[in-house]
Amino acid sequence: MSEMQRRDLIQLALAAALPVLTGRVQAQPAWPTRPVRLIVPYAAGGGTDAVARLIAERITLDTKWPIIVDNKPGGAGNIGLDLVAKAAADGYTLGLGQTSNLAINPVAMERVPFNEQKDFVAVAALAEVPTILVVRQDAPWGSLADLIKAGRSSGGQLRQGLAGTGTVGHLAGVMLARKAGLNNVLDIPYKGAAPAITDLLGGQTDCMFATPQAVIGMLKAGRLRALAVTSLTRLAILPNTPTVAESGFAGFQATDWKLLVAPAKTPKELLQTLNAAAERALAQSATRERLAAEGSLPLGGSLEAAARFLQTEQARWRELIKASAIKFD
Repeated sequence: MSEMQRRDLIQLALAAALPVLTGRVQAQPAWPTRPVRLIVPYAAGGGTDAVARLIAERITLDTKWPIIVDNKPGGAGNIGLDLVAKAAADGYTLGLGQTSNLAINPVAMERVPFNEQKDFVAVAALAEVPTILVVRQDAPWGSLADLIKAGRSSGGQLRQGLAGTGTVGHLAGVMLARKAGLNNVLDIPYKGAAPAITDLLGGQTDCMFATPQAVIGMLKAGRLRALAVTSLTRLAILPNTPTVAESGFAGFQATDWKLLVAPAKTPKELLQTLNAAAERALAQSATRERLAAEGSLPLGGSLEAAARFLQTEQARWRELIKASAIKFD
């Protein structure tokens, strides 16, 4: 067989195979072909829910994907996240994980229904919300240094209100006490931020690490004073309030971050698609302005960066919780 005949045969074979290959490509359905379910493991109206709905709205506007936000509260965020862990790994079920249910609960709680390191894959780091160290407006402490000095004084005791045991605010206080050498801090837990703030205003407690949403109104009204924020950078809504890090504790960071997660074994091409959509949503000025207005800081980054972020945060919180012997139900 001549070289020309061989080439002719190859071309004929390719021509015959082309319709079959084309049919296979065309047979692949576009994704998504139905609504994507975003499970928020907390009640509607809270900070986590607000971030979820903002990102879902921005992704839908950009991609036209139908995304349904499904609130599944309970179990300190564990119930909703467990639904994600046990869902099909097809990209149609996502979850909004955060510091508490992905980094704190698995270490501090006796049992959680999922394996935080094996059952999820990080899709995109979305945003973080720091806590704000607040005291009454008429308190004698004008700075973090003043408060620490009072706590270190002979017989000094700081009564710290907690919006709940095991919250980021609780652990921010634990972290500060360890770094500042405060051995006489009395933690007083409450069932939520509202009663904790009421007692702070009434003088039953001295200080509190609270979320921006919980205290910004009273800060603006002059009823509370902000001493420091627990992010690495200052907040746009409190530009004159220093961070704990710049107040003498370099590297101090305690934030309630929000991370888009999917069930483990979700195909990487879907994860890349989802990450790219989240990145575009976070890059929009309208998204960043909304986050800043509520005291949140945008995160973002690649799929690989999200995985590294989660692993680093889980290790960091695990070390603090183990060293402090913190346990709760």
